[in-house]
Amino acid sequence: MAQALRPNTAGGLFATDGKPHPLQDTLLAVTLVLGITSFVTAMFHSLHLLSSWTGLVGILTGAYGQWVSETTRERFGLILGLGASGIGFFLGMAHGGLFGGVF
Repeated sequence: MAQALRPNTAGGLFATDGKPHPLQDTLLAVTLVLGITSFVTAMFHSLHLLSSWTGLVGILTGAYGQWVSETTRERFGLILGLGASGIGFFLGMAHGGLFGGVF
């Protein structure tokens, strides 16, 4: 007899399998914050140091988060954070780079 499969949405916001994922959720939050910071500060030429460094750290954090992620929701958020970090990093590099003329 066939039965309807209904997803369990009563769990946490990021854990679709019903299990807690504290490391993955932390990496997701850090990647999103760094990505948004990098993306927003990339719009200002004088903030290229902040933009490029937060973008670089966001890319590294997001890459590790993708490696250890377990659910689709985590991967979706990490891709958004990685994209914003990448754009912010590359614009920060175009505006002056990681060291801004120090080296």
